[in-house]
Amino acid sequence: MKRLALFTGILTLAAPLALAQTSTWVPDKAHSEVDFSVVHMSLSKVRGHFGNIGGTIVTNDADITKSTVNVTIDTTTVDTGVSMRDDDLKSSNLFDVQKYPTATFVSTSVAKRGSDLTVNGNLTLHGVTKPVVLEVEGPSGPVPGMDHKPHEGFSASTTISRSAFGIGTKYPTSILGDEVKLTIDLDVVKQ
Repeated sequence: MKRLALFTGILTLAAPLALAQTSTWVPDKAHSEVDFSVVHMSLSKVRGHFGNIGGTIVTNDADITKSTVNVTIDTTTVDTGVSMRDDDLKSSNLFDVQKYPTATFVSTSVAKRGSDLTVNGNLTLHGVTKPVVLEVEGPSGPVPGMDHKPHEGFSASTTISRSAFGIGTKYPTSILGDEVKLTIDLDVVKQ
């Protein structure tokens, strides 16, 4: 009788743990990046990207809305394909990567939107933290990677104000647009 009571007690304690199954995923650095576009001289868009994306996504397998995102972006990797412009972007005129070598996004909530997600969180960029909303397509997958681990894909987008983050404040919007469109493409690997 004592054995049955002990077994029942263990099952009772284990049930919430089974319901709260989570999976941890990290970005595959070779297949993840943050792209941006901003209007230059009120004429055309300049595009670029950041690589070396790190962090973790912890998914709640039973309820994706209980998942969390914590991503780090290496701002020193900014690349527009024009080295002179990249040097200016890295300087104190804009990103000041010596002082602010990383940007981070930390989720505050996740909501289902049909087959996609809306992820609210705080973006810290250039030493300033502001709330942003990511419209996320995915997850897609999982599929087995060449590393024999499961991979999933996410694509997110948002628009931020560069002046709200104190970036390039000496440039008027006629020279450098204030709205910066971001697209985040992540290939994440299950740990």
